[in-house]
Amino acid sequence: MSNKQAPTSIAITMGDPAGVGPETIAKAWREEHFHVQRQIVAVGDPEVFRRAVALFGELTDVVPVDGPRQVESTVDLMPVIACGGEARDVPPATVDRRGGQAAFESVRRAADLALTGHVDALVTAPLHKTALARAGHDYPGHTELLGDFCGVADPAMMLYLPPGPRLAGTAGLGVTHATLHNSLRAVFDKISLERIVSCAERTRTAMTALGGGHRIAVCALNPHAGENGLFGDEELETIGPAVNACRAAGWHVTGPLPADTLLLRAVAGEFDGVVAMYHDQGHIALKLLGMHEAVNITLGLPIIRTSVAHGTAFDLAWRGLAESKGVVAAVDTADKLVSSKRDSIRAASQAANGSSFQHHA
Repeated sequence: MSNKQAPTSIAITMGDPAGVGPETIAKAWREEHFHVQRQIVAVGDPEVFRRAVALFGELTDVVPVDGPRQVESTVDLMPVIACGGEARDVPPATVDRRGGQAAFESVRRAADLALTGHVDALVTAPLHKTALARAGHDYPGHTELLGDFCGVADPAMMLYLPPGPRLAGTAGLGVTHATLHNSLRAVFDKISLERIVSCAERTRTAMTALGGGHRIAVCALNPHAGENGLFGDEELETIGPAVNACRAAGWHVTGPLPADTLLLRAVAGEFDGVVAMYHDQGHIALKLLGMHEAVNITLGLPIIRTSVAHGTAFDLAWRGLAESKGVVAAVDTADKLVSSKRDSIRAASQAANGSSFQHHA
């Protein structure tokens, strides 16, 4: 029996057609590495992708298909599952209901492909939250949208920075957010012991799947980790007890630690993952380290989903200026997670077969 691994099948969504999503995909598509041992299918309006390809004067042929794996993706051929037909009428860099609807339809179609096993992973280009809302879809972002599609009430976002010059000799660094798309005023009410423990567990699992360790640090919420209650009692009443619960489970979890120095310690190699208490606490630090290389991973879903870490960037859209490193990193990371999942399934199967053999011997 051959041990050759099957190519990873990945669906990549168009994102909002008025933003940089289509052109970042078109630009990344021309990289040979992008297609090695992968079958990638784009999901969205073929005409929008043709315009994106033409933006760079490239010769990639955009071909509508009915589903994944029908034709092999190459630098010269982009198979596209057509949906979101109104996308082609949306002006560049414009908040438009039609753009929000097209982005929604592409995510829903690609998520269905992943949920039914027709693709191994889902990679998403950025959508515009206001355009999504104008189309009648009340979601603050992909994380919550995909949670609804997948029937998961509490998915979590992890920003992941792959190995690179700043993280040499590591498997990268993951930062998971205990709260996400909320106002700062709401953060204090939404932080809970259960949520912090869940995020720590999911971060351990994700970083292990990405080839890293499971040393997790938990951010404090208040300055100086609250100074024993002088600057707030969340560390004493919620975050600290959550860390203790993680330790009681046998996990290597440290905290709560002051957020202003925690990421420096993690980059120095002290931790493999971090649990941040709110959006900007994690995002600002990690994006300063590597904005275009960072990958958004949704934890807690029954499917593998990654994305770029940037938004629709209307100020750059449809001018051929958008950076494609994020798309490449998102696809690479999705591929790595699929390989890890396959290895886990294979190991479990071998263990079960071995147990069965011993039982019958």
